[in-house]
Amino acid sequence: MSIVSIILALLIFSLIVIFHELGHFLLAKRGGIRVNEFSLGMGPTLLSKQIGETKYCLKLLPFGGSCMMEGEDGDYEEDPGEGPEKAGYSPDRLPPYSFGAKSVWTRISVVAAGPVFNFILAFILALFIIGSIGYDEPIITDVMEGYAAAEAGMQPGDRIVRINDQNIHVYREISIFTRMHQGETAVVTYERDGERYTVVLEPKQNENGEWLLGFLGSGVRTRGNVFETVYYSAYEVKFWISTTIQSLGMLIGGQVGADDISGPVGIVNTIGETYEASRQDGAFYVWLNMLNLSILLSANLGVMNLLPLPALDGGRLVFLFLEIIRRGKRVDPEKEGMVHFVGLMLLMALMVFVMFNDFRNIL
Repeated sequence: MSIVSIILALLIFSLIVIFHELGHFLLAKRGGIRVNEFSLGMGPTLLSKQIGETKYCLKLLPFGGSCMMEGEDGDYEEDPGEGPEKAGYSPDRLPPYSFGAKSVWTRISVVAAGPVFNFILAFILALFIIGSIGYDEPIITDVMEGYAAAEAGMQPGDRIVRINDQNIHVYREISIFTRMHQGETAVVTYERDGERYTVVLEPKQNENGEWLLGFLGSGVRTRGNVFETVYYSAYEVKFWISTTIQSLGMLIGGQVGADDISGPVGIVNTIGETYEASRQDGAFYVWLNMLNLSILLSANLGVMNLLPLPALDGGRLVFLFLEIIRRGKRVDPEKEGMVHFVGLMLLMALMVFVMFNDFRNIL
């Protein structure tokens, strides 16, 4: 693991985390919530600066970050100029600038803003890639003899538009489909000379044990106009969101194991390998590959944070939607805090396991 790969990983992680926390920060400010601390990293504070009501911090451990809002956990710091008594509030009431004092929809917007900003970041980065090198059209460039595609009469130049119940827009969707549905029959709809045809393809194993339908794409990318660039950039984000959700489904279904899960160490290693493989082609391709990894990681973080698990944004949203269902009656903050605390401990234990697994796979 080289120094360069570690530096690149830290830059990518920092960008993604800052954008995530920026979503919470901006929506909190817009909702009139005081943000006490905005930090990058975890652990002891290395640098800090107070600007207005918010302290901006850089912390020792380069993982994660935080946007600490007033009253987020049911407590608050009194403003000496606008304390509860001066503001006309009794001591047992939250001041109007606290998280808990805001409407449930304001709190939902603040919590959801982090993952949403991850998707926005992924879209912005995708604009650079699609605008620079275009998108990969789902066009067949070769048909393999002895496999189902050739037997069904498919030819180079055919454009795949649908597999089973999934519409196809880019060739990577075909690659992901065959990887995630090994050995499964595929109903393929393709387009040739303006006409559409549908065939049923039975996959066949090659000498390496991989299940193949028998057609290949070149990976050549097409640059479109401005509208196509925006459309395919948005689709790039949708592609990675869908891939993350499908991967989670495979994990839950036991189709992938612990060795297929990567944590921070594994990601740093992947970034290093990608850097080494692409730097021979020049700085431009290093830049593009780092952007592509950033899109994947940002979309992944957005999806993972929306999972309805304690301590994650999705877990907090569950309690807020319960409040709506209960017609404004909130769950006891102490009970909610305990649930999130237990969830945090379990997530920390999972992180330790994943990091151990990363080291084992690397070594």
